[in-house]
Amino acid sequence: MLGERKNIMKSILIVMYLILTVSGLILMKKGGNSGTIQLNEGNIAFTINWISAIGFVCYLCSFLLFTRIVIMFDLSYIMPFITGIVQILTLVSAAVIFKEQMSKQGIVGAAIIIIGIIIMNFKRTQ
Repeated sequence: MLGERKNIMKSILIVMYLILTVSGLILMKKGGNSGTIQLNEGNIAFTINWISAIGFVCYLCSFLLFTRIVIMFDLSYIMPFITGIVQILTLVSAAVIFKEQMSKQGIVGAAIIIIGIIIMNFKRTQ
């Protein structure tokens, strides 16, 4: 029972990480403003529009979650797994939200990533 709860918590953290990462990237691009930094008479001013700021906060929160996820899993497993899923979700989101065109190479690359994730998750039998 305790192991099952732990696995559910791990899954929830991964889903939260994926949502925050992809949302952060999409919102920063949608905001179209990476921010400006100005120095005026010894004062530093940083301005960014609110859409980009929300994206930045999402991405920052995803980084904090990621540091926790890395501790909970084997690094050799979690890095390719999460990175692959983020790449696929970003590719699909960009096509849907920004109407970006997916090239044949992009589609083949995404398919290879998906196949790799599936292969990684096969249980080894010995």
